Amino acid sequence: MTLQQLKYIVEIAEQGSISRASQTLYISQPSLSAAVKELEDELGITIFTRSNKGVSVSAEGTEFLGYARQVLSQVHLMEDRYMGEVATKQHFSVSTHHYMFAINAFIDLVNEFGGDEYEFALRETKTHDIIEDVKDLRSEVGLLYFSRYNELIISKYLKEKHLMFTELFTAKPHIFVYKTHPLAHRKSLKLTDMEDYPGITFDQGEYSSFYFSEEIFSSLSRKKTLRVSDRDAMMNFMQGLNAYIIGTGVFPSTLHGNNIVPIPLNCDEIIRVGYILRKDRPISRLGEIYINALRKITQNLD
Repeated sequence: MTLQQLKYIVEIAEQGSISRASQTLYISQPSLSAAVKELEDELGITIFTRSNKGVSVSAEGTEFLGYARQVLSQVHLMEDRYMGEVATKQHFSVSTHHYMFAINAFIDLVNEFGGDEYEFALRETKTHDIIEDVKDLRSEVGLLYFSRYNELIISKYLKEKHLMFTELFTAKPHIFVYKTHPLAHRKSLKLTDMEDYPGITFDQGEYSSFYFSEEIFSSLSRKKTLRVSDRDAMMNFMQGLNAYIIGTGVFPSTLHGNNIVPIPLNCDEIIRVGYILRKDRPISRLGEIYINALRKITQNLD
């Protein structure tokens, strides 16, 4: 296995086609295909599946691709440090629940990194996908929470995937409503106060067990429930339907102004928000920058 082969694999994955990758790499298509086949035979895995529409990364290839990108990123940093070469495009990804502070920290990461070329990704996604993304190295950092309802199950799941959870902060649950909501003026709320209003929950797909829910108290029965998959739908439902969602209360106003009002929920529950990493991978410089940004933001808002 060579660095050149790793570069080939990454470029093919980004192009989604051996033909297009051969053009950007200035290598003939037969030679590129042969190099990939040689690497697959050496490793005993199938990195790409071929079809008439091109190539796609296989399940085992996804994990290998994560390692390849990490290796190439470190090589580029070494070249820049010791050989005076211009650093090439840096890659970094985060998978997270729909946390506003995660976006703010991501902005801080980009500003502090300040590189001329980069490809960063922030995936607001399902709990199961956050865990799988970090396990398969699609993302270096994942953000999720523990509560007394899900901690036992999620902790067991993380252990099976060789992932570790580090707590960032604890928070009391809050009800989030739009500023025009009839209860937006309240200093605190109980769940019974919300019985006549639609409750919003982020859809978890096939992993819809309340253990994987993004919202605490998801196991409670509601008269009205709205399932969404993106933030825009949530915002529109909060404004147009007086819907609400339960969250941490850590909600920076820099991206949404004062339109969304967090109101403390009168309950005994605690939310433990933290990040997950792979146990067998040292954290990268970009990962450190991002986690430091998370700590700074959440400490100021907690």
